[in-house]
Amino acid sequence: MSQVKRRMIKILAASAAAAAGMMLAMVIKTGSGSMLYAEAAGRPVSIESCLISGEDVVCELKAGSVPSSDDGKFYIYADEVYEDGTTGRIVGKTEAGKTAYVSFPLNYNTDESNLSCKFLVAVKRSGQMIQVSDEHYITNPEALAGYTSARQDTGIKGLLPDITKVTEQELQELGIHQVVYNMNVDEICSAEGVPGAVPFEYNGRTWYFDGDALARYDSTLRSLNHYGVQVTIVLLNGGKGLYSQDLLHPLSEGGECPGYALNVADEEGVSHLKAIGALLGQRYSGHFDCGQVDNWIIGNEVNARTSWCYTSSDSMDLNVNIYVKSFRIIYNEIKSQNANVRIYNSIDQEWNRKSNPGSFLAKEYLDQFNYYMNREGNIDWSLSFHPYNSPLYDPYAWNGPEVWVKDSITSPYITMQNLDILIDYMHQDKFLNPQGEVRSISLAEIGYTSSFGTDAQEASIAYGYLKAASFPEVDAFILFRHSDEAYEMESHLALGLYDLEGNRKPSYEIYKNLGTENEAEAKERASEIIGMDIDEMISENIMWTRSGTGVVQ
Repeated sequence: MSQVKRRMIKILAASAAAAAGMMLAMVIKTGSGSMLYAEAAGRPVSIESCLISGEDVVCELKAGSVPSSDDGKFYIYADEVYEDGTTGRIVGKTEAGKTAYVSFPLNYNTDESNLSCKFLVAVKRSGQMIQVSDEHYITNPEALAGYTSARQDTGIKGLLPDITKVTEQELQELGIHQVVYNMNVDEICSAEGVPGAVPFEYNGRTWYFDGDALARYDSTLRSLNHYGVQVTIVLLNGGKGLYSQDLLHPLSEGGECPGYALNVADEEGVSHLKAIGALLGQRYSGHFDCGQVDNWIIGNEVNARTSWCYTSSDSMDLNVNIYVKSFRIIYNEIKSQNANVRIYNSIDQEWNRKSNPGSFLAKEYLDQFNYYMNREGNIDWSLSFHPYNSPLYDPYAWNGPEVWVKDSITSPYITMQNLDILIDYMHQDKFLNPQGEVRSISLAEIGYTSSFGTDAQEASIAYGYLKAASFPEVDAFILFRHSDEAYEMESHLALGLYDLEGNRKPSYEIYKNLGTENEAEAKERASEIIGMDIDEMISENIMWTRSGTGVVQ
């Protein structure tokens, strides 16, 4: 039996156990000590689909057994994401039956827009409305899109750019196909009467955005497009903006982190988030001379709760639920503007071991995210993954510590060495997109240090890039970073292609040659450093590990 088949059997067995566990009601403690109940599967009615059709939404309903009711009707509720049960608006009704269809107005771009609502079925029993289905979202927001911009998919070779070095010559010389760039939503918000504020009419309300901040992004994105590279934006919530405090989740207040959970707990935060999604999707569709963004990553390493997606609650289910709600809103709003964008979640490499007690395991977070996505309507979300070495300052991408990197689904970490574990995992039926395809996987942040020798950095970059290129499921290898950062070097993380003095390291040359007609030269150099033919190592999936966690010099 092949190694891949053995691994898939183990994965499927673990998945079956997890699915069985999902059938039980879960009782979860929140950070405030209150209790949330994730209701067990088994409601008698299922919403099979919620699809935009023209100016309407059409829902297909199925019932294993038709629940009793006072009037033989199914009622459709539209809840905002912060509402639960029969607390939203009744938007449609139909005769109850084992199969039923109901349609109701989408009300797009009005104060009763249903684009990012969640829908549920209820029946009237003894005069009370009783929920009889799980919630379901619209899953084809791209049906509304006024822009279907051609994607700039030209290759996986990417970079987090040092903007001071971004010139046409530099990017072309390196052969860069993609760049990733951060955007803080709190920095682009403004208010009426603020000088330079840009109005944006959406959902029956006027919102205001910082014209200077948007102009800076416009200029950068236009330039990057001009240089022929594809742009990925990482959408962050820094929580500091004067006009964006409504975007800070109530459970995020009081935290001291670079990133905070978005506010999906009340009307003001949700309405603002919808407007931001619509503005960004429209403005950066490539049709307004503001630049084109093909990929949006919602948050950064969101399983790292106390680092990048802060809330005060240590309940994984609650944190995933908050993130899923914000993801749904941004996904539907952006794709309703530009049909061809990809929307990614973001997790780190701490697959089965967390170095920070405030984090969640990446594997468990991914599983729970996918559970909610399937339960509430499968959409074409994509996965952003950061397969850094473990520890981060370890310089050998091809030879990690055996205690941390294993050829098994139980591996504490997933790095470039055992990335095939993640690829295999995403091949499971439960993870496939609505078309039955494996989702796009972006290695949107990966870097290797030169703190223990430039030769190790050279070989690691070559190994990482070539390993990524060997998987058709991987659509990006984004090298972090262009230039060293002094504060990172305090932790032995000299990750740049340039040093602090602005000198090119040998890694610049090897990265330049990868993916080009000069790739053989890069492979020869990497093979010499590694002590084995790099093509053989990758094609045969040869995995070297070493005892201990120290750096071999």
